[in-house]
Amino acid sequence: MNWDLLVDPIARKFLKRIPRKQAEKIGAVIDGLVSDPYFGDIEKMSGEDDTWRRRVGPCRIFYKIFSTQNLVFVFNIKRRTSSTY
Repeated sequence: MNWDLLVDPIARKFLKRIPRKQAEKIGAVIDGLVSDPYFGDIEKMSGEDDTWRRRVGPCRIFYKIFSTQNLVFVFNIKRRTSSTY
């Protein structure tokens, strides 16, 4: 089952600011969310409904899963620091 993917402009902007190699790796992971958003190093965000984070090196991809619409919405990407979550 394939999922539809929406990426927020904030997330796209982050990818433009980081080194190309790292951006390509994160982009590949985001593209992989279409086939299975529950695969990989993911964790459900506490206190949130259907909000997940995926770890990719020093960065975190934050996304929501709308299972009734088969939609994955990537709303943010952040570099992991002590204040990321």
